[in-house]
Amino acid sequence: MRRFLPLLLATLTAIPAIAQERSWIAGDHHIHSRWSVGWDRTTDPPTPKKGGDAIYPIPMNALMAEYHGLSWMVATDHGGPNHSKINREEAYPELLLSRKTVPGVIQFWGMEFDTPEAEHSSLIIPHTHDEADVLYEIEQSWARLDAWPPDSTRDQLSRMIEALDHMKNLDTKPIVIANHPSRTATDSTTGLVSQAELRQWNDTAPDVAVGMAGAPGHQATALNPDGTQRVNGARGAYRRAPTMGGYDRMTAIAGGFWDSMLGEGRRWWITANSDSHVNWKEGGEDFWPGEYSKTYVLAAKNHDDILDGIRNGRVFVTTGDLISELWVTATTNNAQTGIGGEIAVRRGADVTITIRFRDPDSANAGNTNPAVQRVDLITGQIHGIQDNLGLDVNPSTRAAARFTAADWQQDGEYRTITTTIENIQHDMYLRIRGTNTDELEPLPDPLGEDPWSDLWFYANPIFIAVQ
Repeated sequence: MRRFLPLLLATLTAIPAIAQERSWIAGDHHIHSRWSVGWDRTTDPPTPKKGGDAIYPIPMNALMAEYHGLSWMVATDHGGPNHSKINREEAYPELLLSRKTVPGVIQFWGMEFDTPEAEHSSLIIPHTHDEADVLYEIEQSWARLDAWPPDSTRDQLSRMIEALDHMKNLDTKPIVIANHPSRTATDSTTGLVSQAELRQWNDTAPDVAVGMAGAPGHQATALNPDGTQRVNGARGAYRRAPTMGGYDRMTAIAGGFWDSMLGEGRRWWITANSDSHVNWKEGGEDFWPGEYSKTYVLAAKNHDDILDGIRNGRVFVTTGDLISELWVTATTNNAQTGIGGEIAVRRGADVTITIRFRDPDSANAGNTNPAVQRVDLITGQIHGIQDNLGLDVNPSTRAAARFTAADWQQDGEYRTITTTIENIQHDMYLRIRGTNTDELEPLPDPLGEDPWSDLWFYANPIFIAVQ
């Protein structure tokens, strides 16, 4: 051991201090409070009704987030007529109080942006002295529903592009994540959120419009307050284009839209969230933040590095606490990278992939102790940016390997898998997913499905560039 100590110390010295502090910390970027108001539309302008949509104060959300194992969260209330003033004058002071009341949770300011010519997006504002003013300007100027009298010209893609142009030129850039992208879709249509507009968002501001919710909220729709099944409940409130294993089809279909974005080399990441309004035990259809879905970010526990982790894809997502850590590394010669990163290789080289995950031996909030049954290594080629903005397939995507307990080494709660991708000839990416089911591909979720029985985790990709 003594002869390795100098090398170990030298290695640690070479790693930036912030990277040494990073660990997988869980959070939620889509949480509603009582400032997601209802509206009395008999008045002009409409009068806000506190608690009309979601019911909990922001500190209550933070307390429950902490209870369910979250280290960070974002306050994201709905907009509406002149809601920008409500956010700045009433909701923001409550966020400041929440930060003092629940200091163990890093809390971001933001909103569920009523997106021009789309539906909703999580807008995450960097933590600065003027964060309230930054959001106020964005919401007042570009939110689709903020204007009174209503302004139909706001509901145009060009207005969203203007908003993104503004955001990318700020000193500290916000993050935009498309929420529940397929919720209004059918099997044959894309609904209010199209592949083309998501590409145009990313083209306009690739450091701002960085991804979409892979696992939407509202996952408790099939649960009655007493824990029995609500037979007509649709997971995520996806009634026309069902979720698949609890995930949006834009994410869940291997070789589908997400893979088409990755196949263009886009840094397009996925997340998960609760979309919490009213908890299922109180008659709602939502889990508390962290009760069911978690977005894990590899970051130090501070505002700046958490935002950096989301922006750069150091993220994996899970439902039902199926796993609590996921380390994926790609190694060749002296180079190595992890989730969200890129590694350069010589043509014809081999790359060793190591997957190490923690399957906690404990009960989750559903009082079950799920076990990972299988882990999939999914790969696809990178072809570069395509002319077709509506592209939603990547024919090169495949499950390159599937691993079960016979294929991994076990060390307590940790499982380790090692495999090799040989003779790499083209730029490519790889990503990891896993499940507690025996489904080779996630199937459409039937009405009334118990969300605790059908769990998946997904990692954001690693890119491999051939030199």
